[in-house]
Parts: sequence; C-alpha cells; structure tokens
Amino acid sequence: MKIRSRYAPSPTGRMHVGNLRTALYAYLIAKHEGGDFILRIEDTDQERFFPGAVEIIYKTLEEAGLVYDEGPDKDGGVGPYVQSERQKAGIYTKYAKQLIDKGEAYYCFCTPERLESLTQIVDGKEINVYDKHCLGLSKEEVQKNLDAGMPYVIRQNNPRTGTTTFHDELYGNITFENSELDDMILIKSDGFPTYNFANVVDDHLMGITHVVRGNEYLSSSPKYNRLYEAFGWDIPKYIHCPLITDEDHHKLSKRSGHSSYEDLIEQGFLPEAVVNFVALLGWSPDSDQELFSLEGLVKEFDYRRIGKSPAVFDYAKLRWMNGEYLKAMDDETFYKNALPYLKDAIHKDLDLRKIAAMVKSRIEIYPDINEIVDFFNELPDYDTAMYTHKKMKTDSASSLKVLE
Repeated sequence: MKIRSRYAPSPTGRMHVGNLRTALYAYLIAKHEGGDFILRIEDTDQERFFPGAVEIIYKTLEEAGLVYDEGPDKDGGVGPYVQSERQKAGIYTKYAKQLIDKGEAYYCFCTPERLESLTQIVDGKEINVYDKHCLGLSKEEVQKNLDAGMPYVIRQNNPRTGTTTFHDELYGNITFENSELDDMILIKSDGFPTYNFANVVDDHLMGITHVVRGNEYLSSSPKYNRLYEAFGWDIPKYIHCPLITDEDHHKLSKRSGHSSYEDLIEQGFLPEAVVNFVALLGWSPDSDQELFSLEGLVKEFDYRRIGKSPAVFDYAKLRWMNGEYLKAMDDETFYKNALPYLKDAIHKDLDLRKIAAMVKSRIEIYPDINEIVDFFNELPDYDTAMYTHKKMKTDSASSLKVLE
C-alpha cells in the first residue's frame, strides 16, 4: 500500500516550530517510502482565520523544500483541498447525517445558558461534560425543532461505560475510560464542521494512511477511532510527536522570541539549517550524525526513532548548526547574503568582499557580522607621512590601505 501523509494547517498566523515539525515529519514519512505528501488547508474555524496566513503556509513550505504532491493548486483527484470549499459542497453535513441514521450522532438544541449550567469544578478545574439531554428527543421532536429553525449542533454519541483502546506507532496501545469521552460536537451551529470531525472525514476521503500530530491530541484519538469504526473505515497509523519546550522546560511559546519559522528567518537563520534542527526535535538518526540535507533526512528518517520525552529547543545548538551551514556555503553566495549586513555595519570605503571572507568562519548567524566588523569604523585615517622613513632621501611613501 502506498503511503499517503498530509499536513493540514489552520491559517491562524505564523507557522509555529511545532507545526513545521509536523509538516516535515509527514513529508519525510511519505518520501522515505516513495509515498505522497498532501497539503490541506483547514480553515473551518472562521473566528481564528488570519489574513495572509495561507500565503505564509505556501511560502514556508516552499522555503523549507517541502514540495507537496497534492494540494489546493495541485489537484490529485480528491479535492477540494480547502475545508471551507468542502463545507460548501456539503461533504461534512452529509457524513454527519449518516452517523445520525446509524445512531452514532444526534442533533442537540441546547442553549448556551443550559450548557453553561453543566459546568462543574473538579480538582480545582472547570469541566463541562454534556449530559446527552437531546439524545432522548424523538424523531418527531427533532423534526419539529428543525422546522422551527431552532439553532442546533450535531454531537457524536459516545458510550459512558466501558473502555476504548487505540494504537499509536510510538506509544503502543492506549486505553481510555469511555466516561472520559465527551459527546464532542461534529457540526457547529454555523454549519461548519469541527476540527476533529473534518479531520476524520477528509483523511478517509483523501486516502491518508499515516497521521502525524502532537501528543496533545492523544486524548482525542479514541473519539476519532469511534468515528472511523462507526463509518466502517480503516483507521490510519497514528504518530504522536513529543512536546517541544524551551530551555526552561516550558511549552515553547511566542514569548520565547523564536517559536515560529518566520521568527528564526528574521533573526538570520538559514531555512536549511532550521529544517535540519527541527528534524532533530524529537527524532534521532541511527548514528551520531547531526548535519543533514533534506535529501539526507529523506534517506535516513525512520519515524520509529521518534522519542516520547519532550524535545528541548536548544537555541545555542541551532546557532552552532547555522554556523556550520555558513562555513560550508560557497564564498560568492555567502558574500551576496552578507553584503547588506556589511554595508549596514561599515561606513567606510573598504573592500567588503575581503571582510566577508574574514568573518565567514567566525559567525553563526548573519547579524553577528555587526559585532565583529564594527571596529573598522573606529580605525583612524592615518597621515601617510607616518609611513615615511625619516632617514630616506625621498619624501614619498606608499600609503597603507586597510584590506585593499
């Protein structure tokens, strides 16, 4: 069976390092086995939609070298590849109603006020578990409410007793008590599907065989499996990746200043160095090698070597790695890339090409150039007479030029 993996981002802003890792791992899993990598835009959460975010996704994937085989602009026959377009086509409502007919889902007409009244405090935390109130409505009552235009959502009908077990490729078999499974919403009151429901439907219809996501979704997987089983669909292989933390072992956040791909590029890091570094946030090769091209990663990547422990974003290691990429860069490319930084740092008429050659092996990111070369601005313009030997008969001498 041909492997088909996907990256399904929500256009909500800059691409977080964790999202880039998800895209990279999904790409590597597919390409390592000669499979297909699919891009799907999940824009059903209209409240979180960020203008320009779709363009950021395209740009980031292109710069990272993650070429997708199918996507919004590459129809592979299972499109549309944008969820809002799929919603307009009625795909999600169609499948939600199939679940209703099977008794695996039901209409819920509860008001926000009633739902709020279900909130409980457990161990100091607010939890809200739906009480299946609307599951008991007769078909006639449901139809009456629909005819009256009452707002509704469609909920998954999960059992309250027993257990549900699912398999993850890294964590093995995991069992959850069904009492922990809420009747999650499948179709919202605005007609859009929830992230969880749309994922399952789209992954099946697009033939996705391997699903890569963060381990924060482990607790949702039993609900996904119950949906697959209710439809009679094959369940894909799950690969839940470890959390990425900062050096203080807190979840990597925007406050760190380097939580997104764009942050790192703006700080002077090379795309290929970022990709190499991100690949090692949770995965390790079967050797001590740390520097990989994307082609090298495709060859070496085995998702079974992804760890379970949180991966620490070591900023110093990323700087070192980027420095190694700069050293390996050909001189002409380095000079062209370094030139804007040199011009900004040096305000004298000096040979910038020679200065670039001097700093190439001494910096880790381009902005380091300023600290290394700013002393040139402090050099005094010496009088040429200082270089004339006093006992020589001639009064002329060759002037010394710094870095001609």
